[in-house]
Amino acid sequence: MRAWLYKIRTPNRDTKLSVQIAHSILILLFGIVLGVVSKWLDCMSLDDTVWWQHILKILNLGNVFSELSIWLLIALTISVYSNTPLRASLNVFLFFAGMCSSYHLYTIIFAGFNPQRYMMIWYVFTLLSSVLAFICWFCEGKTKTSLVIDMLILSVMMCECFSIGYFYFDFRDIINTLIFICSVVILYSTPKHTAISLLGAAGISFLVGARGIFFLEAIITFVGKIVGY
Repeated sequence: MRAWLYKIRTPNRDTKLSVQIAHSILILLFGIVLGVVSKWLDCMSLDDTVWWQHILKILNLGNVFSELSIWLLIALTISVYSNTPLRASLNVFLFFAGMCSSYHLYTIIFAGFNPQRYMMIWYVFTLLSSVLAFICWFCEGKTKTSLVIDMLILSVMMCECFSIGYFYFDFRDIINTLIFICSVVILYSTPKHTAISLLGAAGISFLVGARGIFFLEAIITFVGKIVGY
């Protein structure tokens, strides 16, 4: 099994263990910071007369961090640029664990309420993310398997970033369009590989439509209910 997986993409074992550990710690801290920032922006009432708050309003960061697509993009980036599939799994898990924990604690301490049910969905997603990150790591290979993984990743990003159905396609906003473009850049391998991935992803997206991402969210919600929330 391992030999077959490593034919898809070969792990990079040249990086020292101490450096890899440092990277994982930084990713955890990055997740903690983003969790605090995203909740802080949620709770903040922006005042146009204050210059830095006016900039925040223009950037619309509060809505950006409320989009699932931005978190998927960050997780994809961490996974792809990790040294090994196991390291990708660990790093993505640490990122979401840090983000969810800091977001949850900030809400309890500073917003004055405990969104336990909502956060349970994200905690379940955090557990699932480690498995998904392991699979996503192999998308950087040159085989047919990596091509299929590319298609699946891009189809999820299309469903999340655009409004897609059987007979329609529409741009949601500039931010989500940029997020999708970044996803394509991260997954880029060769012109042919990328073109086939995009065509396949478009076909899957139009067949599944927006139901794909809703189905994923429904699974997470269902698992959350099973564990008692």
